[in-house]
Amino acid sequence: MIQRQQTLWLLAAAIVSFLTFQYPFYTGNRVENTTSIFAELDAASNFPLLILTGISILLGLVTIFLYKDRKIQLRMAIGGIVLSIILLIVYFTEMQKFEKGNFALTAVLAVAIPVFYILAARGIWKDQKLVKSLDKLR
Repeated sequence: MIQRQQTLWLLAAAIVSFLTFQYPFYTGNRVENTTSIFAELDAASNFPLLILTGISILLGLVTIFLYKDRKIQLRMAIGGIVLSIILLIVYFTEMQKFEKGNFALTAVLAVAIPVFYILAARGIWKDQKLVKSLDKLR
């Protein structure tokens, strides 16, 4: 299980998803009740971001343990890709509520989540193809 490369990619996606709770995606001034306050946009600052990030963490960890059923594992990895893209869309829509600001350097973490899911899905696909080719030889 741990020796497969997609396990490492799924674990990396879960860890990076967890790190988005701690590190901001965007920082700047937000207007609330006609006052401008400094705020950071991270996964814990908004309820939809909190839920989607939590699901992303769970999805990555659960998908690791489905190594015996590659079809379901591949579907869940593709679901992780879709979920992480939705997560990025929510980040960008929440970013529009800021008056002015800039991206934090740690915004790379949120962008890395779909990349890790894509690499995991690619590894699962290669494993599935390898097993099918070996079944033809028997």
